[in-house]
Amino acid sequence: MTADVWLPIPPEEIEGLPDGPDYLFWDGGEEFPADPADCAFYVVPYMRPSDRCVRPLPEMSGVQVVQTLSAGIDHVLPGLGQLRPGVRLCNARGVHEASTGELALALILASLRGIPDFVRAQDRGEWTGGFHPALADKNVLIVGYGSIGAAIEDRLAPFELARVARVARSGRTSARGPVHPFTELPVLLPEADVVILSTPLTETTRGLVNADFLARMKDGALLVNVARGPVVDTKALLTELESRRITAALDVTDPEPLPPGHPLWQAPGVLISPHVGGPTSAFLPRAKRLLTDQLSRFVNHEPLRNVILTTGSTGA
Repeated sequence: MTADVWLPIPPEEIEGLPDGPDYLFWDGGEEFPADPADCAFYVVPYMRPSDRCVRPLPEMSGVQVVQTLSAGIDHVLPGLGQLRPGVRLCNARGVHEASTGELALALILASLRGIPDFVRAQDRGEWTGGFHPALADKNVLIVGYGSIGAAIEDRLAPFELARVARVARSGRTSARGPVHPFTELPVLLPEADVVILSTPLTETTRGLVNADFLARMKDGALLVNVARGPVVDTKALLTELESRRITAALDVTDPEPLPPGHPLWQAPGVLISPHVGGPTSAFLPRAKRLLTDQLSRFVNHEPLRNVILTTGSTGA
């Protein structure tokens, strides 16, 4: 029997899709493209609300693979409990590293060099100079050293840093040097001039950046969040920002979208971008390559890439 594949990108725009499945376009609209029970491979719509992404899952009795186009999977986790055992959940490792690495670097440089103040002065027609810190000679700490964390370090490499420290769930050795476990954060935080968050949102990382974490950051340090908003305790961050002890550059917030009138908008020393780490011109070519590869593997019964969990297994 021919299986259906639901794609959030029109299938005619993806070169190299393997023959066999029926490819159907669905980007989170009200109407489903076909009976969800016939879907074998579900590619989750990108940058859509969680409730819309998981809406077809209860009816997908025959689904074998759920593929996100994001690095994080937290938006689909609420729907996995309604799937039969054995469904593989895959993320989009390899799709967002370039875009997110670029944005992390842009946020760091803009914050350190005072670019938001220059833009405001330009709007007023004022020539406003001043002294600003450079990225050169800084100690940088990357919290969450997966593929995106490594991509961020690649882009930091030419900037003559004093040191890069790396932290992940467990310690290991990477191509660029040692990766420390989370348990060593209390020792590493006071040494960092720039702390970059690129960790996935899990029960372990939710609220990781709390009052204690922030208190251990050195005076004048910059916190950069390109991970997920709930990794940071917003109330604790606001306390530190309002004291002007640290600064922050946030691509993600909690809550998100950040509502009008929220105190983060007006907090001193904060630069906010509206969760734009992934959606750039780099996204589609990489997403299409991932889907072509994954679907070729699926059709040919080969091991899939980026399998994060399998429903019904321990810990899923």
